[in-house]
Amino acid sequence: MSFASQVPTQIEMPSIDWAASAPLWIVFAGACVSVLLEAFLPRHQRWPVQVLTTGLTLLAALVALAGYALSSPEPVLTFGAALAVDAPALFLWGTLIVLTIPSLLLLADRSVEPGGVFVASAAERAAARSGGNGTSAATGGGGGSSAEHVDRSYGTPDQTPTMQTEPFPFVLFALGGMMAFVAANDLLTMFIALEVLSLPLYLLCGLARRRRLLSQEAAVKYFLLGAFGSAFFLYGIALLYGYAGSVRLSEISDSAAGSLASDTLLFAGLALLLVGLLFKGSVAPFHTWTPDVYQGAPTPVTAFMAACTKVAAFGAIARVLYVAFGSTVWEWRPVLWAVAIVSMVVGAVLGLTQTDVKRMIAYSSIAHAGFLMLGAMAITPDGTAGLLFYLVAYGFTTIAVFGVVSLVRGPDGEASHLSAWAGLAKRSPLTAGIMTFLLLALAGIPLTSGFTAKFALFSAAAADGMVPLVVIALVASAVAAFFYLRVVVLMWFSEPAEDGPTVVVPGAFTTVAITLGTLATLVLGILPTPVLEWAAAGAFIG
Repeated sequence: MSFASQVPTQIEMPSIDWAASAPLWIVFAGACVSVLLEAFLPRHQRWPVQVLTTGLTLLAALVALAGYALSSPEPVLTFGAALAVDAPALFLWGTLIVLTIPSLLLLADRSVEPGGVFVASAAERAAARSGGNGTSAATGGGGGSSAEHVDRSYGTPDQTPTMQTEPFPFVLFALGGMMAFVAANDLLTMFIALEVLSLPLYLLCGLARRRRLLSQEAAVKYFLLGAFGSAFFLYGIALLYGYAGSVRLSEISDSAAGSLASDTLLFAGLALLLVGLLFKGSVAPFHTWTPDVYQGAPTPVTAFMAACTKVAAFGAIARVLYVAFGSTVWEWRPVLWAVAIVSMVVGAVLGLTQTDVKRMIAYSSIAHAGFLMLGAMAITPDGTAGLLFYLVAYGFTTIAVFGVVSLVRGPDGEASHLSAWAGLAKRSPLTAGIMTFLLLALAGIPLTSGFTAKFALFSAAAADGMVPLVVIALVASAVAAFFYLRVVVLMWFSEPAEDGPTVVVPGAFTTVAITLGTLATLVLGILPTPVLEWAAAGAFIG
């Protein structure tokens, strides 16, 4: 038989449901348009056009999602069965888009930091600055050196500062990667989506206008550790393919339930796969990047990462565990019990030692990742619903927290050290009141979204036989409440320093972002039923 006779005469194109996948391709199309605008528009025209383009892209994706979801669709596989557009995917897509909107407002703001928070050139290093004796400060000094805090205005001194606009397409590409990540129906698609969402975040972390060395260090750490996490993930895919002969989640599930082959490859592959996923979710002991990156990245980028990356990571973890490994729950659950306990303890205990607000919230996110593991391990509809609701509640609160953090500023820019927050209530009672409410929500105090989310998640975990783990989570929540209350006491019952930082008046964008986050935290605490029902409708079902 000749080689030519073996070549297929017709290539079958993969099936694509354009209506079901509309939110995803709208986001990616908007990102491509944003790149073209960045290439061809003059610099002084880019900011308004990019803000408008990015905002319209998010609104169009949200409208397309709502229109499709309200038609009560059946779950579909699209793009050659690479993506599963089902109820959990639709819920997570909506959550990601909605959380990106206030994140975008923080990114676009030019009033809190005149000219914007992003440096004019990503390659710019910490420039030397003349000291009081006429000598230059050493370039490349530590985080506290004078050169670290130089205000790098854009253009020449006689020009109005203009905003660096590359972050807008980065945000859209990262969002598109997150949306593909949570809807991936096979591990190879999930890996590609992981890289698409990660690479823009690595770049965004290194674009801070002030504290260049700290920002660049954060980007390098995130990139190097992220590469290790991706390598583990990819090696896990290889082992699972060797076990099941497929990277599709449903076929891995069939092999795990009925194969007579050794389970060594199965569980080794799952372990390596979870290392990559837990890294992205800031779950201890795979959390080491989190405090440094949260502190060094521009605060709006930190808000975007803290909210949306958490949603993407735990959405993917839930899909992998529920769809591919639901039949082996009793084999992997004890290991994840240990991981959840470590994450809760590390986040709660090490958070007590932090003197920087952004690092404190980073360790808070590690503790919350441990709580979220309870929902990921509860292979029940209630467990998944509790997980989805928790992600929404935590996302809004976290974005609002970082919005408030960006308002406390000294002569060298943002003042995130705890000493700068002493007596904040005497300088700005409204800012201190909002921050107090948000910190109480993170602690899980009643009448906030944090309490409702923890109640829904912990009750579902207890019903699924994880009562000891719920007790540990409650103790960790009590410990973590101490460092939230420490900030509250510092703001309200301490005297401000005479030359201490000031609270700047936010512009419209930051005001709207903080207001949205705060109102969502309040509404989800006192009227959570509609979102809880939506989360229940979006849960995985057997």
